[in-house]
Amino acid sequence: MSIRVDGFSFSYGSAHVLDDVCLAPCRPGEVLGLVGPNAAGKSTFLKCVAGLLRAEGQIWLEGVAVNSREQWRQLRRQVTYLPQEYASTAAITVFEAVLVARQQTASWVVGDDDVEAVATILDELRLEPIALRYLSELSGGQRQMVAVAQALAREPKVLLLDEPTSSLDLQRQLELLQLVRSLAAERSMTVLIALHDLNLAARFADRLVILDRGRSYADGSPGDVLTEMMLWQVYGIEARVERDADHVPRITPIRSVRDRACQPGERALAGASA
Repeated sequence: MSIRVDGFSFSYGSAHVLDDVCLAPCRPGEVLGLVGPNAAGKSTFLKCVAGLLRAEGQIWLEGVAVNSREQWRQLRRQVTYLPQEYASTAAITVFEAVLVARQQTASWVVGDDDVEAVATILDELRLEPIALRYLSELSGGQRQMVAVAQALAREPKVLLLDEPTSSLDLQRQLELLQLVRSLAAERSMTVLIALHDLNLAARFADRLVILDRGRSYADGSPGDVLTEMMLWQVYGIEARVERDADHVPRITPIRSVRDRACQPGERALAGASA
């Protein structure tokens, strides 16, 4: 399902969080990475897309503007949002938790297909060994993986993931993002994923949107938007950007800089002439 956003603005009281943020159409099967510093507005943007917060502006699904109450209900049925923190410790097992999530978008009658689908998801996420354990017995990383399993079990048309790798070790991060990318292609699912790790975002996202202080700084391929200039202006760091054998950008941070007005290289030139 294609999704597009025009001019999203949102405030928490007097605190302006999003300012005229636009999102060019995201196509089925596409993985779009949402990146930016802390407090750039990534989580708020995803909540607005999910319909959990009502932003000023316009959202489009399959080229149709979402305006009426019924259209917003339809959006919530087809869009699944996974928040950054998953705190459920309900007295149910991992298998039951994922099955309940699937039933929220399917029939209330549990069939063999539902049980098989849950088993497949747990296997793909390597959660089979803990399928019969209670949520309260799990570590933070395990609960985060269960939350991902619940989101995938709903078989959404649009999947919104807010920092799904924050509690995972490196191996789990790679496995999860590889799975999300492959499922997006297999299911023609549109995925918007907020990430802090720019190197992971560069490798697994087809497109990146960079938010800076609530505004869109850039929207394009990782190779186009991950530049040394952007890292200086948005993140306030000096870094080296190289391309690996697959032509994927690879960022090596060098140092933090507080004066973003000075361009990369200008400071070095100034120091050389002093």
